[in-house]
Amino acid sequence: MKLLKNFFFYTYVGLVILAGAWGAFFNPNLDFRYLFDLDTGSLSTYTQINMLSQYRFLRALELGFGVFAILFYKEIFSVKKFNGLFLAIMGFGILARAVSWIMDGTPSGLFIFFFAYEAAGWGIIYLYSRKTGIYNAGRK
Repeated sequence: MKLLKNFFFYTYVGLVILAGAWGAFFNPNLDFRYLFDLDTGSLSTYTQINMLSQYRFLRALELGFGVFAILFYKEIFSVKKFNGLFLAIMGFGILARAVSWIMDGTPSGLFIFFFAYEAAGWGIIYLYSRKTGIYNAGRK
């Protein structure tokens, strides 16, 4: 189970870091074309600037979460508060995808894949964390 936990942890966190850095600092316009089939050049200047600003901000938060996860890997799997925080943040993203699916409609296959992959990873990491006993060991 440790190998499976590490696989899901590192692939999820790696993609979070890559997508965060790419969208925040390198080429968010490509994200919009590929992920949303949206040419940001077709928007008004006001809308384009504000949408890109917000998108870069959110991607930078995603990058920050990935860096946090890498820097505190040991604590995430040994300290209850770190584990709970990591699982909560990851879970909020999964929950947001589920709420969007219900309220906004069925997303593309790529986003369904992300949802399923993230949910599976969350479940594996949660089960591994429970198995290791950090929730029963009286640790902080």
